[in-house]
Amino acid sequence: MFPLRRNRRLRTNAAIRSLVRENYITPNDFLVPLFVVEGKGVKDEIPSMPNYFRYSLDLLENEVKELWSLGLKAVLLFVKVPDSLKDNKGTEALNPDGLMQRAIKTVKNACPDMIVMTDVALDPYSSVGHDGIVQNGMIINDESAEVLAKMALTHAQAGSDFVAPSDMNDGRTLQMRQLLEQEGFKNTGIMAYTAKYASSFYGPFRDALDSAPVDLVDVPKDKKTYQMDFGNRIEAVRETLIDIEEGADIVMVKPGLSYLDILRDIKNEVDVPVAVYQVSGEYAMIKAAAEKGWLNHDQVMLETTMAFKRAGADIITSYFAKDVVKILNG
Repeated sequence: MFPLRRNRRLRTNAAIRSLVRENYITPNDFLVPLFVVEGKGVKDEIPSMPNYFRYSLDLLENEVKELWSLGLKAVLLFVKVPDSLKDNKGTEALNPDGLMQRAIKTVKNACPDMIVMTDVALDPYSSVGHDGIVQNGMIINDESAEVLAKMALTHAQAGSDFVAPSDMNDGRTLQMRQLLEQEGFKNTGIMAYTAKYASSFYGPFRDALDSAPVDLVDVPKDKKTYQMDFGNRIEAVRETLIDIEEGADIVMVKPGLSYLDILRDIKNEVDVPVAVYQVSGEYAMIKAAAEKGWLNHDQVMLETTMAFKRAGADIITSYFAKDVVKILNG
C-alpha cells in the first residue's frame, strides 16, 4: 500500500521504463503486405494510402531486397488483375503463369530466404468483386471453396511458403490442406483469416486492387453473408478452432484496432501463432490525421503497433512495417 508501494518508481526515467517494459517490437514481428501490378517500371502510389505503392515485378524485386536489408523477413502478396482477365469464376486465379504466380517466383528469385505468403481469395479476379462465385444472387460456398483450394495449389507450385485464405467461406481450409497434402506440398503452410469481419475499414485496400463488390442486380451489395458480423465475439473463437482443426498453421484476426478484444480471446484459446492485420482504413486514418497536424504520425504508429503486441499478436501485418523498423533500427 502507499507509501510503501509507489508504482511511479518504475517510471522515473527512460532507462528504468525500458528495463521493466513487458512487450517489445522487433522486425521479426512483421508481415509486410505488397501490392503487385502488371507492367514495367511501375511504382504507383495508392491515393487513399499515402506513401504506399503498387509495384510491377521488376520493382517488386528491389522492394523485397530493401525489406530484407531492414530485417523484415516475410511478405504477403496481393495482385491487381486487369479487368479483361476477370470473370465470375475467378478463372485467371488458376493460371500457372498468372501475375500472382510470377510474383511469387520474383520474390523467391530476388531473396530466396524471404517467407512468401499469398492471398487466396477470388475478389481480385472476380468480375463482380466477391470472394466466391455468385449464382442466383448468392455466394455459393462449396464450389467457391473448391476453386480456392486449386488456387492455393498453384501458389504452392510457384513457391509460396504459406497460402492465406481470406475469403471466410466454410470448409476452404480443409479443402486446401487436403489438396496440398495430396499433391505433395506437405510443408506448405496455411495462414487462415479465421476471424475476418465485414468491416468498413477495407475501403482503401479495395481501391488498391479494384476489388470492391459491383452494384448490379442479383449481385450481393456487401460481403456480410460470409465475412463475420462485427457484433459477434464468441463466434470468432469458434471459427478459429474450426480452422485449426482443418489444418491452419497460423490464424488471423482482421481488422486490428477495433478487434483487440477478439485478438486477446483467440490468443487465450489456441496454441498456434496468432496474426493480426492492421488494415488499410486504419493506416489511412493515421496518415490523414497526421497530414492535418492533429496527431504525431510516428508516435501514434508505434503506439498502435504496440497495442497489437500487447493484445497477444505473434505476427503483425501492417503497412507501417517498413517505417516502424526504420525507427527501431535508428
